[in-house]
Amino acid sequence: MVKRTQAGQLGRRSFLAGTAAAAAFTIVKPSLVRGTEANSTVTLGMIGCGGRGNWLVPLFGRQGKYRFVACADYYQDRVDPFGEKTEIPADRRFTGLLGYKRLLEQKLDGVVIETPTYCHPEQSADAVEAGKHVFVAKPIAVDAPGCLSIGESGKKATTKKLVFLVDFQTRADPTYQEAARLVHGGALGKLVCGEARYPWAGGAMPAPATPEERLRYWYCTKALSGDFIVEQNIHALDVATWFLNAAPIRAYGTGGSKGLRKYGDIYDHFNVIFWFPNDVVLSFMGNQCSPGVPDLIGCRVYGSKGVADSDYYGRVWVRGETKYEGDPIANLFLSGAENNVRNFYKFITEGHYANETVEPSVRSNLTCVLGRDAAYRHGMLTWDEMIKANERLEPDLKGLKA
Repeated sequence: MVKRTQAGQLGRRSFLAGTAAAAAFTIVKPSLVRGTEANSTVTLGMIGCGGRGNWLVPLFGRQGKYRFVACADYYQDRVDPFGEKTEIPADRRFTGLLGYKRLLEQKLDGVVIETPTYCHPEQSADAVEAGKHVFVAKPIAVDAPGCLSIGESGKKATTKKLVFLVDFQTRADPTYQEAARLVHGGALGKLVCGEARYPWAGGAMPAPATPEERLRYWYCTKALSGDFIVEQNIHALDVATWFLNAAPIRAYGTGGSKGLRKYGDIYDHFNVIFWFPNDVVLSFMGNQCSPGVPDLIGCRVYGSKGVADSDYYGRVWVRGETKYEGDPIANLFLSGAENNVRNFYKFITEGHYANETVEPSVRSNLTCVLGRDAAYRHGMLTWDEMIKANERLEPDLKGLKA
């Protein structure tokens, strides 16, 4: 994997000011969008042909407006079934760590990136450089330099009139959007505190015997996934930073591993306290060490005039002086992704290059990194210290083919 350096260091206030400035709209006529007419087919390359990459194919297919014309994955036993399913010729199926670079040389409009989290910043940057629209999975990076790289790629995409969309399901859901609008409009009054949580029973993964197997079971490798507070718990912490409309100033964390995983170097529990502006404190708990625990992805924010609550698997509501009872959420994992797939096409064909999903994704991903690094220290860490440290996670890729 080719390393990408991150130039400069960025403090919390500078980051927030710079990313907010990127939210301006840029609209051009559909007929001018890189030759993509409003009703024409958008050609795509899939980078990452594993579980979620395959799961997304029918969602793109049901739109009737996309066609996959190339695919890349480290493993031949993934690109071939994917290629057969999507009718991609054998000479447009690429393997190896750098196979995605050959995909980017092909004639196609955009890419869908569904690789291990560590790969997202470099692959996204290269895709934008190659003039491709980008649909990328959350989380966007495993460390602070990677998050900032994604922020720069989003800005560059806007400059180059390209769409860059981060696939968060909650942010594409109308009930979450309405609750956030009410909170930002003052429905809760003065914000006081909040709590976010993500307990999950977890899953057993076998210990790898080869470098190829280590990459295949990347979730339990810290440098590839960012640890589970980044890779999964970002769903809860993204909603928290969305509702609070801010990045944390500092965090105090703890956590560890009780030795319950069969393989890996990631924690199995986190407990973190985040301090936000105006002395708003958010408590967070993530737990993957208790078999049988029901899945829960929740966030609750308290204010002087009411409370807002979200449950990924249930309902979003606001109560107090203002009341909002959102419709029951049947399957946000599916409906949120469907909305993002639909929006990706809409933005491409309508020339919408504001790329509003980038800034909040960078903010929430950095929040997860802050919580993780504070927990690794079993102590306090400020946002500015995290950015200044510029700590980069690098996995062991020895023995893997380029």
